Amino acid sequence: MTAKEKPKPRVILVTAASRGIGAACAHHLAAQGDRVALLARSEEVEKMATDLGGVGVRGSIDNLEDLERLVDSALALQGHIDGLVISTGHPPSGELLELNEQDWRTGLDLILLAVTRLSKLVTPHMLRGGGGAIVNISAFGAIEPSLDFPVSSVMRAALGAYTRLYAEQYAKKGIRMNALLPGFVDTYPEETTRVNQIPMGRYATADEMARVACFLVGPDSSYITGQSVRVDGGLTRSL
Repeated sequence: MTAKEKPKPRVILVTAASRGIGAACAHHLAAQGDRVALLARSEEVEKMATDLGGVGVRGSIDNLEDLERLVDSALALQGHIDGLVISTGHPPSGELLELNEQDWRTGLDLILLAVTRLSKLVTPHMLRGGGGAIVNISAFGAIEPSLDFPVSSVMRAALGAYTRLYAEQYAKKGIRMNALLPGFVDTYPEETTRVNQIPMGRYATADEMARVACFLVGPDSSYITGQSVRVDGGLTRSL
């Protein structure tokens, strides 16, 4: 590359991108010069993507056809895919033995199978492009299960295992995968009992989560893979 040439913008996919952590990630990535391909159920995602110089797809992360449309739209931007931030939202919650089978299946589709499906779709394109990075937005329950969030805790623990296995499989081929584990985030109303559990004494902001996610999907984290990165204000206590 000559002194006059600029590096080509990366193309990064972001799911659940119309609000919360996903939206914050999309804005951060676009602000640093990346092209974004966004997926969300809300019609807002299309305008948001246009405003950010990218492309938006209305659809659900638990629908394979919608994921395929997202990948095709991302490829149409510049012909390559360099990164993926998978934000999924929250599965059903409730008392452990009162959850029904559909609650667990919903959690499986939303948290784990969405990641396995998207990974399968983007990996061949990342391999052809020489590498890439994937960040799974998980939750603190992956390492410290909570009875307040049983489906989330179980499925995110499984996601942590998948993250590690994928990282081992593709590290030498230039593709990294990490999981980001937020604690409580201010996209939901604060509860005093939960704030009191957090050493920092407050919920995180979506922007704080996005900055870490963008670091993990970017070149500055080039030697980090297979990790579950806690960004929880000191909430979890395990070593």
